[in-house]
Amino acid sequence: MEWKQVLSAAGGQTVYWNAWGGDSRINAYIGWTGKQVKERFGVSVVHVKLTDTAEAVARVLAEKSAGRAEGGAIDLIWINGENFAAMKRNGLLFGPWLDRLPNHALTDPANNPDLGLDFGVPVDGLEMPWARARLVFYRDSVVLPEPPATSDALLAWAQENRGRFTYPLPPSFLGTTFLKQILIERAADKSALYKPISESDFAAVSQPLWDYLDQLHPALWRQARSFPKNAGGMRRLMSDGEIDISFAFSQSEASAGIESGELPGTVRNYVFDSGTIGNVSFVAIPFNAAHSDAAMVLANFLLSPEAQMRKQDPAYWGSATVLSLGQLENEQADAFRSLDLGPAALPADQLGTMLAEPHPSWTEALEAEWVRRYGGG
Repeated sequence: MEWKQVLSAAGGQTVYWNAWGGDSRINAYIGWTGKQVKERFGVSVVHVKLTDTAEAVARVLAEKSAGRAEGGAIDLIWINGENFAAMKRNGLLFGPWLDRLPNHALTDPANNPDLGLDFGVPVDGLEMPWARARLVFYRDSVVLPEPPATSDALLAWAQENRGRFTYPLPPSFLGTTFLKQILIERAADKSALYKPISESDFAAVSQPLWDYLDQLHPALWRQARSFPKNAGGMRRLMSDGEIDISFAFSQSEASAGIESGELPGTVRNYVFDSGTIGNVSFVAIPFNAAHSDAAMVLANFLLSPEAQMRKQDPAYWGSATVLSLGQLENEQADAFRSLDLGPAALPADQLGTMLAEPHPSWTEALEAEWVRRYGGG
């Protein structure tokens, strides 16, 4: 009965969905979801394309500071990590609303506790999981059949093959993820990374990372005088033959490059022996959203087997589902299992250990220290 009331209230509303707009495939997927909810529920969707999710957080904070408690400009945000922590800390979130969604049960939350944490911060029903992601490296398996699969091996390889590796410029998400990946592997006290930074000695815990980068940077592409901006920039360097190893926060990045003809058909993903960072992406509703009912209708559709299947298909995006296959009908579950993830993708049982993201307070500190030491790139 309650969900029927939400559907009734949502009809005719427009959801202003603030989401990163830097990938054409993701933009097309968001466009498809908008078309579906319009046809099925009478809800319109406007994709407000962001270059940085912090832009949306700042806008909601400004509205709260101005006393705008309702009728806000943003109805839904694609968010995670430090941005969610900041919104939760400042009372900028609507809810809890997650348990109101019929499709939330398909995630089997009782048996998937990682969906209830965002970079270690409890979700508390204030945002909805809609995508899983893992950091994966990739290379041409003919050129590099046995790629370096530890931070030590990567450093040694880079020093022997100068100019053939790089990473995106922090504070881009992928660039900062690379910093965290190296730090997790090299930190003496890994437990400190999963606590607020105020409880740790940042200089001491992070020093192994800076020691590593001081050795790595002279061997990087353009000797670290400049860096690519994002995963797309890394892929273009691979396509142009300027680097031999790249990485992305998606299994589909390399396969998409093969399908488009940018990358050779022998490119394959790989992961570090000790595991790679993984996380969950969420959508959240601001506290003063003008159309919270319509935002919930859109969010619930994003958790439908149909939408999750399309999102996981590399032809459309290639982002892993958050649904529990055991909660689906047999035909739906079999469709997920038989989905072709692309020529470069690793089977699920070869992805190795998933390393949890550090506490969000580490992100800003690492980015600031990187800029202090190495400049803007």
